[in-house]
Amino acid sequence: MRRGGDSQRFEMAGCAEGVWPGKGALQPLEAVERQGRLRRDDRWPGEQGCRPQDRHDRCDLSQSAPHGIRLAGKNGDPGRLIERTKGGTNTVFLSVIETGRMSPAICLGLRELSVPIVCIDARQAHQSLKAMKAMKANKTDPHDAAGLAQLARTGFYKEVHVKSPAAHGVRSVITARGHLVEARVRLDNMIRGLCATFGYRPGPGQGKAFLERIMHAAHIPGLGEAIASLLTVRAELVEQIKEMDRRLRIIASQSQACEILMTIPEVGVQTSAAFAAAVDEVGRFRQSRNAGAYFGLVLRRHQSGELDWTGRITKQGDGTVRKLLYEAANSILTRSKEIFALKTCAMKIAKRRGLKKARVALARRLAVIMHAMLRDGTLFRA
Repeated sequence: MRRGGDSQRFEMAGCAEGVWPGKGALQPLEAVERQGRLRRDDRWPGEQGCRPQDRHDRCDLSQSAPHGIRLAGKNGDPGRLIERTKGGTNTVFLSVIETGRMSPAICLGLRELSVPIVCIDARQAHQSLKAMKAMKANKTDPHDAAGLAQLARTGFYKEVHVKSPAAHGVRSVITARGHLVEARVRLDNMIRGLCATFGYRPGPGQGKAFLERIMHAAHIPGLGEAIASLLTVRAELVEQIKEMDRRLRIIASQSQACEILMTIPEVGVQTSAAFAAAVDEVGRFRQSRNAGAYFGLVLRRHQSGELDWTGRITKQGDGTVRKLLYEAANSILTRSKEIFALKTCAMKIAKRRGLKKARVALARRLAVIMHAMLRDGTLFRA
């Protein structure tokens, strides 16, 4: 994934059929890069009649070597990418694309068109390209494409799972709801600040009692108009949050995975839907305990010779799911009145190490148990 200025570019490298390891000799990387340089008239090699004014609305194909092809452009239409490949002399055996904002749409679109494509980790690819000295002194698109093609031929890359459109749809609803809640909280704090300037303190809260106390401040000269405008916007935000909640309830009622996960005490609609969407395919985890590491709930460890230390949790992966798991763990420890083995174990950790660490440990256990429930299709047994 490349980002430059106000525009966004994606790049994808592929290997031509017949040059996969074991099927033909690999060309030296320097020769690949030399053949992949741009022409002075800003045309890609192999393109005829390409006008400079079309450079901003096209998907370009560069045949950087007989063994590799490069796709780059600012338009993420998979169909146009396929049209660019039809004029080449080689058949694409495998395409490689780095992770980025447009990667899911491009990968899913090309797979629907029966194009073999693999999404790889951008950070790992960057380090690999540096080690291969593919970027050299100048970091250019042809250099990056040649390096990605080399990774594709050798198989030295880390494949990343591309979530389904349904999973991205659920995540978009949860993300939108989170931003709406943050906007409402900012409005509440702004209203409190304006009231404090005029010597009125509405106090804590966010429900009907808070609104009633705010209405008393509407009669203060110089404050009424501002408060009325903010309350109007706040009311619309509250309605949109309720609409998002209704959508999440509909999604959870139609999902068997959510129904299974909600049998766990204090695990609600939002937590179950977010977890199911983040996992997407249960089979991509070989062991359920890997789910805790996937959401960044395991301890960071560093070993080097005689040095060996264990730090805090890694906090990698989906931060929204990690936050929801933490909130569910906190509800189990502080709000749930049920007594079951999972809560008892967490309470022992709380007495020994403190409540904060007990919440994190319970959140990791919840991630492991929830994945095992989805894998086996079983309900929670206290």
